[in-house]
Amino acid sequence: MARIEHLNNPNAPKPNSIVVAVTVFVQDEQGRVLLIQRTDNGLWALPGGAQDFGEYVAETAVRETREESGVEVEVTGVVGIYTNPNHVIEYSDGEVRQQFSICFRARYMAGHPTTSDESAAVRWVAQQDLDNLAIHPSMRLRIDHGFQRLSEPYIG
Repeated sequence: MARIEHLNNPNAPKPNSIVVAVTVFVQDEQGRVLLIQRTDNGLWALPGGAQDFGEYVAETAVRETREESGVEVEVTGVVGIYTNPNHVIEYSDGEVRQQFSICFRARYMAGHPTTSDESAAVRWVAQQDLDNLAIHPSMRLRIDHGFQRLSEPYIG
């Protein structure tokens, strides 16, 4: 299913859903962040996705990271909560989702970057190489906050 991200676009369609979703900021021993290249829009992003019924939200973070990247993680904290009502995601099935995403900080446990149906590429990326990748501004904000190690989680 294709998706289009709208940020501060007055012509964006009106949202018709809000879904609890997560992203995961995890670094390797060299300080690089784990990123996937999404198959639905080609952009680079932190691994993540929607919470399933019967699942704790931290379990969602672990599961989504494993499914999209092949990497096992342990959740250690919260980078931030991202709820910008001016960021909506339009899906080809007619859903228009208002952003609601909890970005978790996690520790790398095991595994090697491996692609999936949702990730065309998976790799560890050094902070200085981020500008060379196509990353949506809302995702880049989460990545930057992860690297900044804010004393309190971002709420916005």
